[in-house]
Order: sequence, then structure tokens, then C-alpha cells
Amino acid sequence: MNPSSKGWIKKLLQEYRALPEKEKAHTLDEFYQDLKTCGFIYGTNFRTLFDQVEQNDYTHDELCKINIILSFLFIYEQHQFEEDFLESVINFYNIVDDYKSSFFEELFMGKKKSYDLLESMISKRIAIDDNLITKNFNYFITNTLLFVDVLAYEKYLLSGEVNNAYLRTMEASIETIIFTALDLKTEKSKYDKSLIKLFEASFRYDNRTRFHYNDVLVHIKHPLTKKYIVDLVCMTFWSDKIIDEQERIFLNQLAHDLHISEEIILKATDDIHQYYTTHKDDIKLLKSQNMVQSFYENSSNMVSKLITRNKKRLSKELQESKELMLLLSQSTVRNLSDEEQKKVKDQLLDIFKTIPSLAIFMLPGGMLLLPFVIKFIPKILPSGFDDNRIDE
Repeated sequence: MNPSSKGWIKKLLQEYRALPEKEKAHTLDEFYQDLKTCGFIYGTNFRTLFDQVEQNDYTHDELCKINIILSFLFIYEQHQFEEDFLESVINFYNIVDDYKSSFFEELFMGKKKSYDLLESMISKRIAIDDNLITKNFNYFITNTLLFVDVLAYEKYLLSGEVNNAYLRTMEASIETIIFTALDLKTEKSKYDKSLIKLFEASFRYDNRTRFHYNDVLVHIKHPLTKKYIVDLVCMTFWSDKIIDEQERIFLNQLAHDLHISEEIILKATDDIHQYYTTHKDDIKLLKSQNMVQSFYENSSNMVSKLITRNKKRLSKELQESKELMLLLSQSTVRNLSDEEQKKVKDQLLDIFKTIPSLAIFMLPGGMLLLPFVIKFIPKILPSGFDDNRIDE
């Protein structure tokens, strides 16, 4: 099987169904634990789920493709859903508005439901061409959020639908708890501040109103969602490669509030340490002295390259959007209101939809790159756009 060639999903399903039943029988807890061990939860995959596919020198991206399909299969078989598996996954992505109206839009136009269609969807969901996006962004932001797809897919199987309200609530809950954890640090280094900015912009939805920690707890009921949030918090704390005493106190309080055992917290901290220690030489982001600094610099360089490649078309589109130009111009002399910032974001995304090379910003996690875009916009517009600009 070659996950980079046509027909790989059909071949994967054939090989999976040929496995003895005992090799496919696992509990929900075992399923989630192995997703962590193989790297799916952490954003970089090193083997397939439960080793159900023979290791064949697959790339990280190819392993990720295999694991998301195997994850969907596990959830599908847990609920013994009557709809065909292929159709169920395609229908799931088809009704999630954020995918259909932006990044996956062209895939649904005039195409019948097929293995080819699902392969195209998974390929676009997992990775962008290497010349457009750094591996650091791909692994640590977009692919870390893939488990949200698995949880949402289960919601679709159980209810027959999954709407934006469900996804927004899930995301708001994750966001609130992560920022509550980050707020523990009264004195934040520039890297801490950078990490906060990255998280603020990394979510699919723009939740301008910060929810209270106690308010979102009632929405976190699924046992795997609870574990997932704990692991995301551990990843957040591990940005400085250590989880200190204050952070451990927060994790224990989180365990109490989510009604999970402290053993789960201890397992989560041990798992993140073990994973990053084991793979420190294989994950590029971990080779730098500071993960956030590396991410910030690589993202800035990548956006600069994207903007430069699309300079003429982007400049034309910007100048044709009078309200956006006015707001961008005013942003150079005053702080925009929340409403104005939302207008800037929405109008920029509308422009990005018209430029294929900028489709990266349509991905979950793409929002975190908007600050870099704003930074480079003055360089592609006429000098009169910013009267205070000094050419370097």
C-alpha cells in the first residue's frame, strides 16, 4: 500500500478487514492511548495505530493519513453504524461548513462519493505542498487538531449531524482551559507571550468573548475529550521543556474539575515527556533551543514567501476592497476595535479563497498566521498606504 498513490484507502480497508478480529478488538481507552503513543495526538506520527499496518518506511504525512482513517474506522465500528463507512466520512466532511465552504469546496463540485474523493479530502486535510508550508506548522498545529475531527465524526454518527455550534463549543472549551493554564505565569517571557499569540490565532472560530473556566466545564463530558484537553494543556506547559510545581497544581485541579483521576494527569505528563524525549532527534521543532521561537521564526519566513509569490494578485485584491484598505490604513495609527479586527480577518479570508496558493489560511490553525500577513501587507501596497513607513 502506498498512501501517496491513488487507491490507497481501498487497499487499507481491504488489509484491515483481513485482520483477525482479536487484532481489532480494543477498548476506547486503549484506542486513545495508542493514538498518543504513535504520535497522532501530538501532531507527528511515527507508526500506525495498534501497528495494524506493516511498517513500510512511510513518511510522517503518510502515517498520519493512515491513522486518521484507522481512527474513523475504530469509531465507526464502535457504534456499528448502518451507513457505508466511505459515505459516512465523506458526508461528515461535507456538512462541516468550514471545510465545505472553503478548503474542500472544489472537491465537492460535480464529484460522486468515491475512494478517490475521500483520498483527495484526506490529503488536503493532512498536508499542504512542502514548498508552501513548513513541516513545523503542519505537524504541531494543523495535525495536532486532527483529533477534533475524530470527536466530531463520532458526534455525526450518533446524531446524524454535526453543526458549527458543537464545534464552536468544543473549541471554546479547549481555548478557555488552555488560556487559563497560560495565565498562571504572572511574569511572562517574550516566548510565553508569543505562545499566547499563537494559540489565540490557531483556532477555527474567532471567540472574541473569553468564557469563564467554570462555564466551559459543563460542556466537557466525553471521556476522550477530557483526556485530549489534559494532553493539550501538558503540551502547552511543555513549551519550556519542563512542567513545574505550579503547573502540576493546575493539572491536579483540572483533574478534580473534570472528574477524572489524578493518575490520568500523571500518565499525561509522563507520556508527553516520554514522547518528546524519545523523538527529540526526529522532530525538527524540538531541535531548537526554544520551540516557540523556532515556530515563530519559521512561520514568519513561510508567510513572507507566500506573500511575495502572490504579491501582484494580492495587492490588486486588497486595493479593490475599499473598506479593508481603510481599516488596514487606520491600523497603522490606532488600535482597531474588536469588531473592526473581525472585519479585517473576514475580508482577508475572503480574498485568500480566491488565491489557491493562500489556501493554507483556510485550514484549522491557519488563523495563527494572520498576524504575519498583516505585518507583510504594507510591503506589497503603494507607499501612500502608510505615510509613516520607512523603507529599509
